[in-house]
Amino acid sequence: MCGVAGLCLFQPDPRLEGLDVLAARMAEAMEHRGPDDQGVWTDPNAPVGLCHRRLSIIDCSPMGHQPMVSANGRFVISYNGEIYNFAEIAKELQAAGHEVYAHSDTAVLLEACAVWGVEETLKRCVGMFAFGLWDRETQSLTLARDRLGIKPLYWAHTQKAFVFSSELKALRAVGLIEEEIDRSALASYMRYAYVPAPYSIFKNVHKLLPGHILRIAKGEPPVTKPYWDVRHVAKSGDVTPFGGSYDEAVEVAEKHIHDAVQKRMVSDVPLGAFLSGGIDSSLVVALMQASSSRPVKSFSIGFEEKGFDESVHAKAVAQHIGTDHTELYVSSRDALDVIPNLGTWYDEPFADSSQVPTYLLSKMTRDYVTVALSGDGGDEVFAGYNRYFWATNIWNVSGRVPRPLRQLMAGLIKALPPQTWSGLANAIPSQRIPPQFGDKLYKVADILGEPSIDAVYRRLVSQWPDPADIVIGDGEHQGVLWDASTHQVRADDMGRMQLLDMMTYLPDDILTKVDRASMAVSLEVRVPLIDHRVLEFAWTLPREYLVRNGQGKSILRSILYKHVPRELIERPKMGFGIPLGTWLREDLRDWAEDLLSPERLRNDGFFDVSAVRSIWQDHVLGTRNYQYALWNVLMFQNWHKAGQ
Repeated sequence: MCGVAGLCLFQPDPRLEGLDVLAARMAEAMEHRGPDDQGVWTDPNAPVGLCHRRLSIIDCSPMGHQPMVSANGRFVISYNGEIYNFAEIAKELQAAGHEVYAHSDTAVLLEACAVWGVEETLKRCVGMFAFGLWDRETQSLTLARDRLGIKPLYWAHTQKAFVFSSELKALRAVGLIEEEIDRSALASYMRYAYVPAPYSIFKNVHKLLPGHILRIAKGEPPVTKPYWDVRHVAKSGDVTPFGGSYDEAVEVAEKHIHDAVQKRMVSDVPLGAFLSGGIDSSLVVALMQASSSRPVKSFSIGFEEKGFDESVHAKAVAQHIGTDHTELYVSSRDALDVIPNLGTWYDEPFADSSQVPTYLLSKMTRDYVTVALSGDGGDEVFAGYNRYFWATNIWNVSGRVPRPLRQLMAGLIKALPPQTWSGLANAIPSQRIPPQFGDKLYKVADILGEPSIDAVYRRLVSQWPDPADIVIGDGEHQGVLWDASTHQVRADDMGRMQLLDMMTYLPDDILTKVDRASMAVSLEVRVPLIDHRVLEFAWTLPREYLVRNGQGKSILRSILYKHVPRELIERPKMGFGIPLGTWLREDLRDWAEDLLSPERLRNDGFFDVSAVRSIWQDHVLGTRNYQYALWNVLMFQNWHKAGQ
């Protein structure tokens, strides 16, 4: 796992330093992504420089040094990632008469691109990656990103230069981009808690979309095209569904997932796994242990607050599987010490609060291993999120009621404050009434008036349902969540929500969170459940195979229960959170008050001061829990302050 970057200068500028100096500066900005080695390469015949930071995982020898030049001298690559089937690709090259150094996936990828071209090579690759490939003969640069967007890649095209990098901070390090905040991207961030691709927080700086290639040649604008599209995969699965029985589906899925896990266990450095005790991570660890003759190293994190602590479940699963388990209990002080640094680590505003425990888990894990497997992606691929069931269940009932009547019902619910509803619920001795009943009832009220299930889904994934209420300036970028063509891909409501999550939430939130948190401590994280072969098979499965007895991830449960007793797993889904609402009222209050002060908000000029102050006061007083909406504002303010 590494950091990649490069630049092509279009106009000579005597004020700029040499290409090698600029490229080295980009590399130095990403030292945390690759502490083991740094490389810079410049073309003597073109104003092009590539650089690389290396975290040595496969072939730790100097033979893996990057940027790497192809055997014929024509191509140069700066590559971040892992090609898990590189040995098979090397054999295919050798069978075609092309000798290749087969101990390095970088060398195999590079020679394959030289022989077959980038697009044909990527169709053969199983892995996660982002790279820049310079063709010295055609003087063209090609960028590529893996199918699901596990590895990041930013780029910008200006009058002076074309620049790209794994992280935004490397682009900022050379002063070739204008750092003007895109207020439409900011508005989108306020909705989702992340800046959705292809946008970034800065105008004219972009994220390369997952499964895409970008090519730029001298005198031409950049052109992007997909080489893999999850929409096509979802449509194909609907047209040609799996025809076997449920038990046969479980058998095939287990074969695919086991192979994906085994491929990700290949490493020349110590390897382990994250273990929360939930379905996804427990399955990954169980299959790892089934493939290992020694106890697998597993890691979990626990919190003092009981409602957020899953470590006891992780420990029970670890004991049953027989792993070498390590757990870390963190105090609120440990977590609070992390928060001021989040703006620097995440490179642009990012407000999924599970970023805090993810970083702490990564930091602890890095003390023992260099590579860790995780269970991320299982909810998207195998229909595990509660919102899929919330949206469909609520809409199946409320959608039959005329919208004006639904809006009236919502108004009646909101006639009483949330704490009053919670108090009334607490007076009823029933175990079926959920905690924070008032807040949950308000969420139901928020979506009762929506005109369609697509609008219900948008509301459920929104921290700010109307960002125009708070962001001063342009409206938000309306992306695929408003694209009616998704109905032509998947007609079923739950399948459409899964598809939208795979296109947005998975790469822009979940995978971004894991990448930045792990790379901040130089840890590589691998995600077998979103191996594209697993995902392509999952899209062929009938809905009744994914959801049984009102529960999602039925296929994963059936595989897991071959290895772990059901009673160790079956419990309400917790997520990977922190007691954010309480911390904002208590330990984090002074920090938040500084960032949300009227003077700072007015001087910065991004947010409506009265709107922010109103929800802040309501939250502090306990009138309503606005923890996530406030976290969006705070993480932007924290990021903006760090960059000043």
